[in-house]
Amino acid sequence: MLVRGLVVAILTTYSHQDAQWYGDLQLNLKVTEDAKLLVPDIIAKYGYPCEIHTVVSQDGYILEMHRIPFGKDGPSENRSAVYVQHGLLSSSADWILKGKTSLGYALADAGYDVWLANVRGTRYSRRHMFLNPDKNASSFWDFSWHNIGVDDVPTMIDYILITVKQRNIFYIGHSQGTTVFFVMCSERPQYNEKIRAMFSFAPVAWLKYMTSPLLRVISMADSAVGSLFQAIGMYEFLPQRSFLADIGGVLCGDDSLLQPLCANALFAICGFNQKQMNASLIPIIMGHTPAGAATKQFLHYTQQVNSGHFRQYDYGLFANIGKYGSAYPPDYQMKKVVAPVYLYYSRNDWLSHEIDVIRLSEELGNLKDKFIIIDDKFNHLDYLYGIDVYELLYKRVIALMKQH
Repeated sequence: MLVRGLVVAILTTYSHQDAQWYGDLQLNLKVTEDAKLLVPDIIAKYGYPCEIHTVVSQDGYILEMHRIPFGKDGPSENRSAVYVQHGLLSSSADWILKGKTSLGYALADAGYDVWLANVRGTRYSRRHMFLNPDKNASSFWDFSWHNIGVDDVPTMIDYILITVKQRNIFYIGHSQGTTVFFVMCSERPQYNEKIRAMFSFAPVAWLKYMTSPLLRVISMADSAVGSLFQAIGMYEFLPQRSFLADIGGVLCGDDSLLQPLCANALFAICGFNQKQMNASLIPIIMGHTPAGAATKQFLHYTQQVNSGHFRQYDYGLFANIGKYGSAYPPDYQMKKVVAPVYLYYSRNDWLSHEIDVIRLSEELGNLKDKFIIIDDKFNHLDYLYGIDVYELLYKRVIALMKQH
């Protein structure tokens, strides 16, 4: 009941607007082939080459990357490499599920060598040299996005640079994919030189004005860590059905058109924009997400909500003194992020609020420009699946890349 009360207090429900769209959604809520196929199989199905590459992080996680080395026009010389990083609960599938206008395919057809990363704990990187994610759960899942930023991402970038024999590469990230970039470049500043330009979709660093109902609930209950862990998954983020049901009861009540989305944590976290979502795509998305994450990743984000800082994981007073030498965790130094950064944000984003993005823009060491999406209803998931995302975003980003 506590969770229900908190959600009621902070969540605005959707109105009934488009019965035809809902009918299309109900009609399409069946398991389609693309919902069942793995990412390399989907890429091959649509006529693109795909390579599977694996690397091992410094602390033993086996990370899988999916490479689209060229587009429909075939191979060519001197193709610049692009590292593309998914967000929380997602995977490399984010970038190829939308068909020909997906970012992965658009980049390949524009002449780029595309590397789709999968960080530790996701469906494609749920392996470790020594730890089993189920039998050794407390050890395997003992990481936050800090570890991803200081270990996984640099490890994959170094592998790509060696493989393609280039001095630097482009970086495109969405949501947590931007967070880990900022962590990497502030904590390991030598990696700034390895980035030709970074394009940040729905950037997440400061979260003071974040409105996501699920993260708000978790952050409000942050002090009751034991009960919270039980509700959202002890180590791996596997929310209890009752927990999602409480949230779904408000977001997707019996009179809501959005009932089919209730059980998926991704929509509960990020919101939904009916105008930009093709109903036939939803069952495919739900076949690939949630793709896996550690509960600690969520707790790290809720700490940012409560503290108003963008900083390392808070282990508590005494543990912090032992680990950091201070009562509080150190803040990430954004002035050290001197790789060229472009920020893209929108006004209907539950996670990446406009005010927080503007603060980020003022803190970065080398902001090249920031752009607001011209669609006022554009939300956090529209950067991946929006009907108009190619025209509103991808085409413009590719044009900017050509200038670097």
